[in-house]
Amino acid sequence: MASFGWKRKIGEKVSKATSQQFEAEAADDKDLGDDDDATWVLAAKRRKEVLLEDCVRKSKELKDEGANLAENGRYREALVKWDEALQLTPEDATLYEMKSQVLMSLHEMFPAVHAAEMAVQRNPRSWDAWQTLGRAQLGLGEIALAIRSFQVSLHIFPMNPEVWKEDLSWARKLQEQQKATKTESVQAPAKELVQESIPDYDFESDEIVAVCAAIAEKEKALSAAKTMVIVSASGTVETVTEQDNCSATPDETLFIRAR
Repeated sequence: MASFGWKRKIGEKVSKATSQQFEAEAADDKDLGDDDDATWVLAAKRRKEVLLEDCVRKSKELKDEGANLAENGRYREALVKWDEALQLTPEDATLYEMKSQVLMSLHEMFPAVHAAEMAVQRNPRSWDAWQTLGRAQLGLGEIALAIRSFQVSLHIFPMNPEVWKEDLSWARKLQEQQKATKTESVQAPAKELVQESIPDYDFESDEIVAVCAAIAEKEKALSAAKTMVIVSASGTVETVTEQDNCSATPDETLFIRAR
């Protein structure tokens, strides 16, 4: 039967100096690996920063190109430029605010309100965005909301005369006109009921007097002669006209008088 002997470890054949040299080389390799990892992380961060800088720079170029197009009345082309810029910098509130202004110039009020709301969400401290939102809401007829937006804009920048003297003043004037119109529409039906004209008949006119006289003559003639229907006992029906001065009755036959 074969027996299994104890096998000596390979490391026992390696000298102590060789072992120490191997450990030193392994430590150096580990340090180099750590340095490579740190370098890779730093390089990735740097590439990301460069990419963001490129996006911001390209977005600014597109923003400026769109602004020039809008100043020349080429609104659709300006919107295309700004949409491309928003793909690079989606948190730029200024782009949304500029879009809202151009959409109002194109009389597209619903998209204009949406763009202004996006601008306010991204930068609640922008008085420009609140002013543009108020103007877009005013274009939709939302006067109360527009007044609130103008008030927020003034709260952020109280020294803005444009919002105070033009936007807010105009919105309040429209609100007063709206209230007056509603009041008139409610009071109009009541006035119509009260002011229903009664026909003004001239009861002393010749035509009315003649008609009344004719009716009186007819009533007098009818009252002078009375007509009776007499049914005898035998079933004979006879119509008799009775004068006022005649009180005689038919013969002594039984009859039924019907008026």
